[in-house]
Amino acid sequence: MPHVLISAAHKSSGKTTISIGLAAALRNRGMTVQTFKKGPDYIDPMWLARASWRPCCNLDYYTMNVDEILASFSRFSHGSDISLIEGNKGLYDGLDLDGGNSNAALALLVGAPVVLVIDSRGMTRGIAPLILGYQAFNPKINIAGIILNKVGGNRHERKLRAIIEHFTHVPVVGAVHRDERLEIVERHLGLMPSNETPEADIKIDAIAELIGAQVDLDKFLEIAGQGAELASPPMARRAQTSADITIGIARGSAFGFYYPGDLEALEAAGARLVPIDLTSDSRLPDIDGLFIGGGFPEVHMQALEANTEMRAQVQCAIRRGLPAYAECGGLMYLARSLSWHGQTRQMAGVIPGDVVMHDRPTGRGYVKLRETGKGPWPLLDAGGNPGKIPAHEFHYSSLENLEGDPVFAYDVVRGHGIDGKHDGLVYQNLLANYTHLRDVAANRWTTRFIGFVREQKDMKTMGMADSNAPQQVGN
Repeated sequence: MPHVLISAAHKSSGKTTISIGLAAALRNRGMTVQTFKKGPDYIDPMWLARASWRPCCNLDYYTMNVDEILASFSRFSHGSDISLIEGNKGLYDGLDLDGGNSNAALALLVGAPVVLVIDSRGMTRGIAPLILGYQAFNPKINIAGIILNKVGGNRHERKLRAIIEHFTHVPVVGAVHRDERLEIVERHLGLMPSNETPEADIKIDAIAELIGAQVDLDKFLEIAGQGAELASPPMARRAQTSADITIGIARGSAFGFYYPGDLEALEAAGARLVPIDLTSDSRLPDIDGLFIGGGFPEVHMQALEANTEMRAQVQCAIRRGLPAYAECGGLMYLARSLSWHGQTRQMAGVIPGDVVMHDRPTGRGYVKLRETGKGPWPLLDAGGNPGKIPAHEFHYSSLENLEGDPVFAYDVVRGHGIDGKHDGLVYQNLLANYTHLRDVAANRWTTRFIGFVREQKDMKTMGMADSNAPQQVGN
């Protein structure tokens, strides 16, 4: 099955836009395109999924083991005509000195040829030693093609092509000229999410047309055909349990950070997912639990505040013991207030604290959590001891003025969390953290969460839920 990894010499070279364009251009040819994103990310995969019309899967060395990466790649690729992996940062960038979790390592693991996207602004002859250096740094990596990006014009393109052909013999697959139509609006976390952009499909179509016209798609497919055949068989889909639990899930423009695999795992555990728009829906549906993922509530805080009936419904339901899980943007919504750009808006008021946005990230990158055992659905190791969880965070906000004597589900071993030491605020049957969890072999959180919701539903039926609620956040 043809597959290729699209990487770059450094971050912000334009590989996401080019990956979006390639996915959509190949899909327009009638091909079934499966996209992947290396590392933890929500926004780029949302665009890639919209471009390919298939869910985008994340492949992440920090939260997944090697066998899990291979199995996920094999399963999601099954049935597609081509798999396209977008790297993160530069080809050789990574946490470890030996590059064991880099894009290059992933390319070797799945046997993918690499197409290198190079931001060519201000470059002519200097592009040759750059490419030669990337080839020499690890000769095992098959840098099979170059896509020149942000080219200054036809003369610039001719020079670059001649230099690369003369010195490197790596084929130039395409030369994408600077064009405002290729730009996607950015904000503090990167690209604007596709769920917030009504014109997302129009933008993707425009990008696909421009990329398709400036990249040799036939040559690109020829390179993808060099991908090694994987020995790993497709991983079976999760066994589906009959849905006996209804989970409300915050959707719409304000909340969209969910891993497709996690949603699938929730359904496999017996959940029926019901979307809720906290900006426009006036009432909570009949649900057994609530999941509010990440997003950009600060951008929509006026609409969230204006929906007073929904805020009151959420507050009342959680205070009465509705099992709920909130990540990052969800935590922000459940706080007392949210302040950004000199404005303060009232939020749901479940958490007795205020969220304040900052100009720089408060927490960013990989996280390691250690369970305290005080969470509503803790992870325990084989010996019954609190487990450690690999995860990630990326937030520009902080939770301040937190009242009472807060109870936390996690100690932060690596990262920031809520206060640099703790994360996972527990209130009634709510768990709210800045950290984003992912349902992987090291942390099957969805099964534990649904099991807890089911347990609370059963106790409610028997009139026992109130006496068994976990410890509260304050007095």
